[in-house]
Amino acid sequence: MRPGDALQPVIDRAAAGDVIELQRGLYTANLLIAKPLTLRGIGKPTISGGLQGDTIRVTATDVTIEGLIVRDSGDSLKDQNAGIYIRPGAHRAVIRHNDLAYNLFGLWIEKADDVRVEHNLITGKREYGSSQRGNGVQLYNTQGARIIGNHISFVRDALYVDVSHDAIFRGNRLHHSRYGTHYMNSYRNLWEDNDTYANRGGLALMEVRDQVVRNNRAWGNTDHGIMLRTLQDSVIENNVVMGNARGFFIYDVEYATLRGNLVLDNDVGVHLSAGSTRNRVDGNDFIGNREQVKYVGSRDERWGGEHGNHWGNYLGWDRNGDARGDVPYEANDMVDRLSWQHPMMKLLLASPAVQALRLVGQQFPVLRVPSVIEARPRMQPVQPQWPAWRQKLKDHPDAR
Repeated sequence: MRPGDALQPVIDRAAAGDVIELQRGLYTANLLIAKPLTLRGIGKPTISGGLQGDTIRVTATDVTIEGLIVRDSGDSLKDQNAGIYIRPGAHRAVIRHNDLAYNLFGLWIEKADDVRVEHNLITGKREYGSSQRGNGVQLYNTQGARIIGNHISFVRDALYVDVSHDAIFRGNRLHHSRYGTHYMNSYRNLWEDNDTYANRGGLALMEVRDQVVRNNRAWGNTDHGIMLRTLQDSVIENNVVMGNARGFFIYDVEYATLRGNLVLDNDVGVHLSAGSTRNRVDGNDFIGNREQVKYVGSRDERWGGEHGNHWGNYLGWDRNGDARGDVPYEANDMVDRLSWQHPMMKLLLASPAVQALRLVGQQFPVLRVPSVIEARPRMQPVQPQWPAWRQKLKDHPDAR
C-alpha cells in the first residue's frame, strides 16, 4: 500500500494469515484488526490516530505489527487510549521494531496471553504532567508475555504489570518516568538485564511471589532503585543499585534471597521496615552509601552467612586471615548516627576516642536501638570492579 490509500478496507478484505505491507509515508487512520494477519512497514511508515481513540486496536489472535511508527492516540484515561490496544482474547500478538510516539498509553495489553513486545521505542506525551500520562506498556491479567529489548521513556510508568504471570522482562531501558517498572499482584516473573534510571523509582515490586530479579542496573533514581514490598519466595541477585536516594526499599518481605548485589553510593543503601525478616542476605557489597541501613524494627535483624556481606564502613579486623571480620558489624550504631549528624566526625573514625565511644555503645544497650547485625562480615568486596561502576555513573549524561 501507498500513502493516501485507505487502510481499513484493505484490512477488512484481507484473508487470515495475509501480510499487508505499507510503503513509507503518512497514513491517518484508527485501525481495527479483527483477523490474524501481519501489518508490516517498509521504511518505517507512520500511522497517526489523529489524536482520538486508539490508533490501532487488535481483537484477533496471531496478529503481528512490525516496522511502523504508531502515534497520536486520543487523550482519554477513562477509555485507556493507546497507540496499540491488544484487546481480551487477542492471544499471541507480536509487536516488534516499532516506534510508538505521542500516545497516551503506548501499548495496552489486556487478558491476552503469550504476547511478544520486542525492540520497540516508546515515548509518551512528555509535556503532560506525570499523572496525566499513560504507561509505556500496560499488562493486565495476562500470562506468558515476553517484553524484550524495548526503550521506554517520558511516560507515567514505563512498564505497568498487574495480575500478569509467567512473563519475562529482559534487556529493556526504562527512564524519565514515574516508575521504570511497577509490578502489582504478579507471580513467577523473570526480570533480567534491564536498566532503570533517571526515574522517580526504578523497579517497584508489590504483592509479588516467586520473582527472580537478576543482573539489572537501577541507578540515578530520585527515590528508590529497587522496591520490594509485600514480597515472598523471591531471589534478588547480581544487581547493581547505585546513586539512588534509597538503593533498596524493603517493606514486609519474607523468605527472599538477596545475594551478589552491589549497593553503591546511595543516600540510604537499604531502607528496611515492616517486619521484613526470615530473609537470606549474603554475599552483597554495601559501599559508599551515606547511610548503609535505615532500619525500623523492634529487634535486631541478623544478616550474613556462608559468604558474608562486605560493608565499606566496617572498622573491624581479621586476625586469623580467613577474610572474615573478627568482630560483628552493626549498622546504625551510636557512632554511625553521630557521624550522619556531624559529617566532619568521619575524619576521626579510626581514632581511639571514637573506637572507645563505639565500645561504650556496645556495652551499654540503653544507648543503642535495634539494628542490622552481621557476626562475621566479609573483609573485601565480592565485586572488586565496583569502582568502574562509580565511574560509569559519573560519566553518564543522565546521572543526577
